[in-house]
Parts: sequence; C-alpha cells; structure tokens
Amino acid sequence: MLFRSLEKKNSTNALPANPGARGQSGLMPVAAYRRQAALLLLPYLVGALFLVGLPILLAFSLSLFAYDGLSSPTWSGGNNFSEALNEPLFRVAVVNSLRFVFLSVPLRLAAALGLALLLSRPRRGSGLFRAAVYLPSVVPEVAYALLWLWILNPIYGPLNQGLRWLGFSAPAWLVDQQTALPALVMMSLFTIGEGFIILLAALKTIPSETYEAAWVDGSSRWQALRYLTLPLLWPWLILLLFRDVILTFQTTFTPAYIMTNGGPYYATYFLPLLIFEEAFDRLRFGVSSAMMVMMILINIGLLFLLYGIFQRWDYDEGQD
Repeated sequence: MLFRSLEKKNSTNALPANPGARGQSGLMPVAAYRRQAALLLLPYLVGALFLVGLPILLAFSLSLFAYDGLSSPTWSGGNNFSEALNEPLFRVAVVNSLRFVFLSVPLRLAAALGLALLLSRPRRGSGLFRAAVYLPSVVPEVAYALLWLWILNPIYGPLNQGLRWLGFSAPAWLVDQQTALPALVMMSLFTIGEGFIILLAALKTIPSETYEAAWVDGSSRWQALRYLTLPLLWPWLILLLFRDVILTFQTTFTPAYIMTNGGPYYATYFLPLLIFEEAFDRLRFGVSSAMMVMMILINIGLLFLLYGIFQRWDYDEGQD
C-alpha cells in the first residue's frame, strides 16, 4: 500500500512501545490519542453525514420516482436512468466534464507544487507572494467568474489587449468553441491556494539535514528533487490529486452558468449545469436526481481507477 510504510514510521516514532501507559518521553498512549482524534473528527463527521450523506440518500431515492415539484411523486423504477442515458446532452456533458478534469487537475497540481517549491524558502517578499497565491481561493465563485468574464472579453479584456500589444493574435476565448474550455481550465489554475498551502506545510516537514547530506554526496538540485523531495511529498500529492478530482466535478457549475451558459455549441456544457437545467428549467427532478447519482458513480469510478493505478505503481519501489 502507498501509505503503509509512512504510517508504520509515524506510529513507531510518535507513540510509546507500551500503549497502556505513558513512556519516558511523555507521549500520549495510543488509546487516548485515538479517542481524542475521534472527538476532534466527530463534528466534521456529523456535518458530513447531514450535509452530504443525507442529500445523496435523498437524491438516490428521488431518482426512482417521476417528480415535477408540483404533483405527488410516482414510482418509475429505472426509467429516469434510462431517460438520462438516452439524452444526447448527457453524453456531451459527461465528455466535457471528463475533459475538464483530465486537463485541469494535473495542471493545478503541478502549479501548486511548482509555486510551493519556489516560495518554500523565506526570502524578501515571500510572504506577500504566498498571500497572492492564496488570495484567489477565498474570492466568492460568482465574483471570481465575473472577474474572469471581464478578463477574457475578446474586445476590451485586459488579456487580449496585452496580447495585441505584444504582437500576438487575440483569441475569442469564451465565444469560440475551440478556446472556451481551455479558457475555463486556465481560469481554474489560479485557485490553487489550498493545495499550495498543504504542499508548503509538507515541505516544512522535510529536515534540512536531508538536503545537506545530499549536497555532501554530490547530488544536483534535480537529483534532490527527484529522489528526495518528490518521494517525501508523494502522500500529499496523492491526497491533493484525489481531492481535486472530487471537487472539480462540482466547481464547474458557476463558471459554466455565469460565463458561457454551456456554450458555445455546448463546448462548456458540464454535468452540474445539465442537472440544474433538468431540475429547475424542465422540472424533471427525478431525471436530474438520476443524473446526479450517475455523476457520483463516475466520480467514484475515477477514484477507484486512480487508486488501482497508484496501488500497482508504488513510487518508492520504482526508484533506483
């Protein structure tokens, strides 16, 4: 397993040999540590149960009924799922959502890692740059989408004006079928603040003596990055990868609804937008719930696919 060696190392270093009593170093016993950890996680677990688990259960239940929000629900069995699968826009939305995930998630992870490596050492102005990287992540989604709607304006947007001033051709961005999806991917690259902070904190846990020993052995910066930094950051990178895959499906609604409304020519028509339109425009709440259930299943399938890939490819064992 990927985290087995890390957990074994942390458990042997952080907890005493006798779990029933405190060791000479005053470390907390295993049982007390687990009780306190469970108490700290309890509010989050209760919130996740009522705010995530219960709505998913209700959506799954509603997916088995025909319901328009006005009359009483009637049992339909699997008809909602068959209607969703036979809907041409559903296939378009699935393909667009998967394309957005496969494009944005690796780029966001690489950008967060690169900026964390660049700003990990304290320098003059590094605090200001760190705040600048994190700031877009706290901007409300609607305000962020409206800001980028102005930036990407093909006529008077600052991005195209800067490109024209440099002598480059100015793309149409959101009104062009070829550039609309890449424009939203580019927009998502600036909301990497949470991943940046996590990787920045992870870099602080690497002892400086590790790099000093590498320099003494004649390692270059690239070798230190490849054989020291990346293996030690690997658990955090996998955590961020799984997290971004889960969140990316959900965060496409606001930019697609406000900036493009799914266009041009359905180039940015994502699953959350289709689910919203099925429920509140066409009043087919049962079909929209079936689409939501299938979106959750697609997300779970991607996570299992990634888990299977990383389980077979252990980074530590693949190194020389």
